[in-house]
Amino acid sequence: MPSSRITSKGQLTLPREIRDKLRVGPGDRVSFVERPDGSIAVEPETVDLFTLRGLFKPKVRGVTLADMDRAVRRGAARGRGRT
Repeated sequence: MPSSRITSKGQLTLPREIRDKLRVGPGDRVSFVERPDGSIAVEPETVDLFTLRGLFKPKVRGVTLADMDRAVRRGAARGRGRT
């Protein structure tokens, strides 16, 4: 397993192999989580948008062709007689 050295400022560089496994890159955040057995895990805080798919229901229902036709007819009826 790769290792890294802590700088005098307390900074740590994640080795490329670990960054690749975590799927993180420049600007991404990671968190250090203490497990019940006392070990520390490094986890990505960045969320892949595809993992959120289906999590939220859309607030607006879809519009059907019939809905669009009705809206066009209403708009056309309001526009009659106007110049």
